[in-house]
Amino acid sequence: MTTIRALASLIAATWFATSLSIAEARHGIAMHGDPALPADFKNLPYVNPDAPQGGQLRQAITGSFDSVNPFIVKGSAATNVRTYVFESLLGRNWSEPFSLYGLLAESIDVSDDRQTFTFRLRPEAKFSDGTPVTAADIVFSMETLRDKGRPNFKSSYSKISKVETPDERTVIFTQEGGDRELPLIVGVMPILSKAFWEGKSFDQTTLDPITGSGPYVIAEVKAGEAIIFRKDPDYWGKDLPLQKGLWNFDEVRFDYYRDANAAFEAFKSGLADVRIEGDPTRWATGYDFPAAKDGKVTMEKVEQKSPAPAAGFAFNTRRKIFEDPRVREALVMAFDFEWANANLFSGAYKRTYGYYSGSELSSQGKPADEMEKTILGDAAAKLRPDFLDGTYQLPVSDGSGRDRKVLRKAVGLLAEAGWTVTDAGLTNAAGEQFAFTISVQNKDQERIALHYQRTLRNIGISMDVRLVDSAQFAAIQRTYDYDMIPATWFNSLSPGNEQMLYFGSEGRTVEGTRNYPGIADPAVDAAIKAMLNAKSREEFVAAVHAEDRLLMSGFYTVPFFDAGGQWVARWNYIGRPDVQPLPGFEATALWRNP
Repeated sequence: MTTIRALASLIAATWFATSLSIAEARHGIAMHGDPALPADFKNLPYVNPDAPQGGQLRQAITGSFDSVNPFIVKGSAATNVRTYVFESLLGRNWSEPFSLYGLLAESIDVSDDRQTFTFRLRPEAKFSDGTPVTAADIVFSMETLRDKGRPNFKSSYSKISKVETPDERTVIFTQEGGDRELPLIVGVMPILSKAFWEGKSFDQTTLDPITGSGPYVIAEVKAGEAIIFRKDPDYWGKDLPLQKGLWNFDEVRFDYYRDANAAFEAFKSGLADVRIEGDPTRWATGYDFPAAKDGKVTMEKVEQKSPAPAAGFAFNTRRKIFEDPRVREALVMAFDFEWANANLFSGAYKRTYGYYSGSELSSQGKPADEMEKTILGDAAAKLRPDFLDGTYQLPVSDGSGRDRKVLRKAVGLLAEAGWTVTDAGLTNAAGEQFAFTISVQNKDQERIALHYQRTLRNIGISMDVRLVDSAQFAAIQRTYDYDMIPATWFNSLSPGNEQMLYFGSEGRTVEGTRNYPGIADPAVDAAIKAMLNAKSREEFVAAVHAEDRLLMSGFYTVPFFDAGGQWVARWNYIGRPDVQPLPGFEATALWRNP
């Protein structure tokens, strides 16, 4: 029997070697073109490969959690479990739009049409319990995440039509749909231990530590209060070029606080080592505590080169009151950004336009070319001229908080949609008042909502502001049980399959997606499909422009604002590399100075 197994293994290895000679295995893969780093690269561009090792990194965050499993719909997962505990077949270089390099896999072999892609596992790769990572774990991960994980896993992995494992280190995936991003999506799939999950319920919340192959293990969990990750002294991948200069602390701790003020107090008192500040007024005036005055705290704005986060109040178009796009456009007009920026944010923000603001992927100021019009299809003729030629601008008020000119336009649109201002407020023909609720989860969001409430009151709209805790907020997000909520989508320079989770029509009815507005537009679906099937950067950019144009013209959110980077404060004993990746601040590359 042993001889037969050995012979089978030899045949499989010979087959794999032969297949590689026909289609050469690669050290990495890019969504478009070739990956920037050569096969013999020494480390990522945004790390210090000689960073000091040891010590603890402490961070104070807001909210709570009731699970450590970040891969399922149920529960509210503790932060960063995926980052510190789990790995994927390939790892990302965040200095490129979307390029991946060998991590658990030493190579990837992809057919020209990307219908077939093969991963060869590193023989040294192992989980933190010492068991090797095998092809069986890869197949188990895909099937478990597809069948029991979040909707985005099902959406992506259901495209796989066949999986083959000719030996325990080789996995061959086949698709039939032509999704050119799919090899990369599978490449970043979190890899689970089949042995660990045997006899356990993957789709149920748990506070017991779960096993991965990453550089850290879950050392301690205090439900809703803290999670501590401890570096695995036997971590298998510590010498990989992809990992050099990362994971420099012996321990990483996240403490949860009830709100941003409490978390800030923790930073001031030295209970947290680094803080990303979200309040411009606090950034401008709050960092005047003694240690900061004495130069013990470094404050810096880290430039962000990827698209600005697409944040705003999301309309739930599943609700009848927000079905009409004229109503939504009127409410976009009624948000007085200029007043809020001057009075709430110390003038620190600029308005964001669309879903890729500040990048080449934004449709702002760019007329749709013939390639994009082909992608838009019949929808191009239905788009307003100012959206088709890229000249649409968000309304600009006089900053008074009650700009009558802007509000008059908003009232006109509402009248077209059947809503008129009466003594009873804004009402429809049936005498029903225009009334809805914004649900928020923290005081910062509440402050913006209260400003909006005052403006809407000027045109007869009754809007309640409901502050809920993090668990409640996660529940209403998951089930779409809200009228309006603040929402943020973080898009990269290489959007792809996640766009279906964000804006695909299926998300209007399927729970647990990030389609908070309930968008169901075949033209948006077609633009996303064109994105995934694009064979050149030119085709890809045209598809993203089409998606951005359609989403903007649908008025699905009341757009917010962006600072153009991240405000980061850190105690001086925390060091960081001079170079930062495209998304900005990167905590996994920090270190503690001796």
